[in-house]
Amino acid sequence: MKRVFTILSVLFFLVFLQSCSKNKEEYSTVLEPYVLNYAGLSEPKIALDNALTKQGVELGRRLFYDKMLSKDNSISCTSCHEQKNAFSDERQFSLGVRNLPGKRQAMAIFNMAWNNNEFFWDGRAHLLRDQALMPIEDELEMDETLENVVLKIKNNKKYTSLFEVAFPNKEISSLTISLALEQFMNSIVSNNSKYDRFLRNEVQLTSSEENGRKLFFNGFDPVNKNISGANCAQCHNGANFENDSYMNNGLDIASNFKDFGREKVTDDYYDRAKFKVPSLRNIEVTAPYMHDGRHATLEEVIEHYDNKVVNSFSLNPTLASISTKGLQLSNQQKEDLIAFLKTLTDYELLRNKKFSDPFK
Repeated sequence: MKRVFTILSVLFFLVFLQSCSKNKEEYSTVLEPYVLNYAGLSEPKIALDNALTKQGVELGRRLFYDKMLSKDNSISCTSCHEQKNAFSDERQFSLGVRNLPGKRQAMAIFNMAWNNNEFFWDGRAHLLRDQALMPIEDELEMDETLENVVLKIKNNKKYTSLFEVAFPNKEISSLTISLALEQFMNSIVSNNSKYDRFLRNEVQLTSSEENGRKLFFNGFDPVNKNISGANCAQCHNGANFENDSYMNNGLDIASNFKDFGREKVTDDYYDRAKFKVPSLRNIEVTAPYMHDGRHATLEEVIEHYDNKVVNSFSLNPTLASISTKGLQLSNQQKEDLIAFLKTLTDYELLRNKKFSDPFK
């Protein structure tokens, strides 16, 4: 009997040591840097006061997927930004806690660390951490107060431990919540599409994709149709296929502007109906398109730029030059252009467990 007791005591002690070890590892106060894999992209501009750490990114991931941030615990950030849609919403307008629709289409969330010119379609959020909090208080979205969110988190032992590790010597506050969310969103990198692999000489494009690539990057030439392109790269350029600008892309005539866009932020009349130029990475899976989600398919988008651009006083000059006769693309050229756009889909992003729901 004494021998059995001794064996049980030893086993209990070993289990206790293992438990302490795990606890120490989980709540280690030594912050570990989070290393981004951004091959093919320029060096990201991460805020100096919020460097990425493994603990901070993981905390942000939990918050991003936690419905606790909403008033009735019914929706989370991912309710409107789903991973399978490159963290965008397949609905035209997202639905909030009261089942009311938003006013604009939810933008995709990836490569935020390469966004250098405010956030949202109109740029009303200066920093990503500012953007992270606005949906929480928006009555059409989560409809909660930051004070209540802080109280919910403070009353959750798991979260208090995680915050203590990720932000040592700092109180749980709306600021630290926003910093955690900022870290997670900055960790979402998309750089492994077929086109990325093509640039690394790992795969070849089909003839249709290659023709579409040329159309995408070549400028529009109304005189010589043999070399004329769609000039997409004029606005969607660089490794991230965007230009951090706000533009009117000719959706409506001035008398029909229902959303004044950037003007509401800058109070500049000439910013009317201008919206952020989004990245075209993962465009295949981020429908519907435009700030108001009016176009359901890529075919509709191409048709718009081909011959439906509407002139107005704030229309982008490049688009104004083609608003009269359009790009005059053939049906085959349109198909080729869409084939190329689909090479920008990063399927690894859509299923990467680093970005997935930690509660499942």
